[in-house]
Amino acid sequence: MLLQQVSDSVIPPLPNDRTTGIGCVGAGFIMADCQLVAYRQHGLNPVAITSRTRAAASAVAMRHNIAAVVDSIEQVVAHPEVEILDVAVPPDCQAEVIRRAVRAPHRLRAILAQKPLGINYREALELVKLCEDAGIVLAVNQNMRFDQSVRACQHLIESHTLGSPVLATIDMRAIPHWMPWQERQGWVTLRIMSIHHLDTFRYWLGEPERVFASVAPDPRTSQKFRHDDGIALYILEFPGGVRASAWDDVWSGPAREGSASDIGIRWRVEGTQGLARGTIGWPAYPLRAPSTLDYSTVRDGGTWHSPRWDSVWFPDAFIGPMAELLCALEQNRAPTIGARDNLNTMALVDACYLSAAEHRAVSPQEIVASAA
Repeated sequence: MLLQQVSDSVIPPLPNDRTTGIGCVGAGFIMADCQLVAYRQHGLNPVAITSRTRAAASAVAMRHNIAAVVDSIEQVVAHPEVEILDVAVPPDCQAEVIRRAVRAPHRLRAILAQKPLGINYREALELVKLCEDAGIVLAVNQNMRFDQSVRACQHLIESHTLGSPVLATIDMRAIPHWMPWQERQGWVTLRIMSIHHLDTFRYWLGEPERVFASVAPDPRTSQKFRHDDGIALYILEFPGGVRASAWDDVWSGPAREGSASDIGIRWRVEGTQGLARGTIGWPAYPLRAPSTLDYSTVRDGGTWHSPRWDSVWFPDAFIGPMAELLCALEQNRAPTIGARDNLNTMALVDACYLSAAEHRAVSPQEIVASAA
């Protein structure tokens, strides 16, 4: 019975009404190869798209059967069917997209924005207030929460199957495909990769009291552009003595330079009554490598339970954030990925940067107070 519940817990509920019109801003990899693929698989209704170039928007529209290709954000939100705006643009462009959408005449009920929400906590807070004042629900596409192993582990924690959590770890040894826009940001791993893990720790364990972070440049990426946070190591302290840590290593050894590679993402959660461990299949993309989960409890006599799934994070899990937002609108409740809650993830990311710069533990509340 429990094994079936764990297996079922990875399936996100879908809205009853899937005809709600979605307007898309952006035609890059995340929109074209992840979000729209997942939306079409589940019968959602993207109706309009714009991008930096009309040619890019037209190509994605043709691929995913989107009827309207337009030349501006304002034209997307003015489309008579658009009620949801899906924003997938670089972080330093995101705030202006949302500002323009809110200022324009619209019928918007909600906006789903890619993570990170802007470039830092202060900008994210501005966007949250802007949308609240306009009566628009703002949600953040923290899609790792909808990876099957992450979601299943959360079920094990919430159901107390593992007892009380003691220690959670994530070990990422992967070489991302960095986007050209990252060169102008001046930062790499903490806001782009680690933000997934920091948000996952919050999803599993609640709000940390403080974080200690240490960063170093990635030798490979340093040859392309200057940055400080290629390799990011951090320790989180939670109330009650619970601890979490992650090693986010985007160097991963000279695998691209000729050595053998050892690429992968492994996670582990230890509780007073059980242990869960898993892998994240994303580094194998575009190969379909499903994430995995194994767990055992003191009641199992040394037995491992190993549910398995066919779905993968990229692109299958990308139905989760949009489906959650649509379900929340139907049920007249706040989405679990709401931007007001996501401010705590943004504060935690900024706390990591401050901790690394000043070589000390930092409370996320210090970031919140500085923006007040």
